[in-house]
Amino acid sequence: MKLAFNTFPFSSFPTFLPTYPLEDAIRSLAAIGYDAVEIGCCAPHAWPQQLSRARRGEIRAIAAGEGIAISSLLPAIGGGFGCNPCSVLRAERQATIEHYKEIVDLASDLGAGMVLYIGGWRAEGMPYEDGWAHSLDCLRSIATHAADRNITIAIEPTTADTNLIDTAADARRMMHESEGENVKLMFDTCHVAYEGKSLASYVDEMGADLVHLHAADTDRKAIGDGDMDWDSLLRALQRSGYQGLFTVETGFGSRGIDPHDIARRSFSYLKDRLSPAE
Repeated sequence: MKLAFNTFPFSSFPTFLPTYPLEDAIRSLAAIGYDAVEIGCCAPHAWPQQLSRARRGEIRAIAAGEGIAISSLLPAIGGGFGCNPCSVLRAERQATIEHYKEIVDLASDLGAGMVLYIGGWRAEGMPYEDGWAHSLDCLRSIATHAADRNITIAIEPTTADTNLIDTAADARRMMHESEGENVKLMFDTCHVAYEGKSLASYVDEMGADLVHLHAADTDRKAIGDGDMDWDSLLRALQRSGYQGLFTVETGFGSRGIDPHDIARRSFSYLKDRLSPAE
C-alpha cells in the first residue's frame, strides 16, 4: 500500500503557524519515503489565483525531481473565506463553484488526478433538503468541469465539522445523485471516530467506490500516538483490494508542532504495520 502525506501542517491552514515553503514540504516528504504528496490549497502553497503558469510548472518539476507524485488537492474552505457549497447566499455558492474549478485546473497542471469535495455546512434554520440541493448543484458543475480534465472528485463526509454529508450513506447518496462517473468516495478516520463507528466499517460501506482516505490519530496526533485501531483498518483495506493511497492528514492545530517529525513518525509506524511478518 502506497503512502501519502497532506501538506496542511506545513502551511497556514487551518492554523497560521508553522508555515514552510511548499518545496521544503515536498522535499522533506520525499526524503522520508512517502510515495505521494497531497497539497492543501491554501496560501502561500497553492492558492490557485496566486500561482502563475511558470510556478505550477516549477512545483510539478520539483516533485518529479524528488521522485514523489502529487496525488490530490484538498480545498481549504471554511472560516471567514467561506466557499460553502450550501451557503444561504447564491453569490457564495457561485464563488464556490468557480473556486473549485480553479482547483481542478490546478490539479490538472500539477499532474494530480483527484480533488476532494467538502459538501458544505447549513446555516441555522436552513432546511436539510435545501442545503442538499445547493451542494448537489455545486458538485454537478464541478464534476462536469473535472471530467473534461480526467480528474476524479472524491466526496468526504466531514462529520465533526459540518452538518450535511455526515455519513458514508450521505456521501453515497450525493455520489449517486450527482450522476457523475468521475465522482467517488473517501473518508477521514477522525470523522469516522467522531461518528462513533469503527474505521473498518467505512471500508465495507464505501466498497468499490472508495478511492481515497485521510488518516489521523486521536486529536490529530501522529499515526500510532493515539487510540485509533490501525491494524483492523489496514486489514480491511487489504481484504477489500483498496487501490488508493493511504494519505496521512494530521499534525496541525498549533504552532508548537514539528510537521517533519509528525510525518516521519507516522511513516515509520505505518511501514512497520505494513511490513510482512518475518
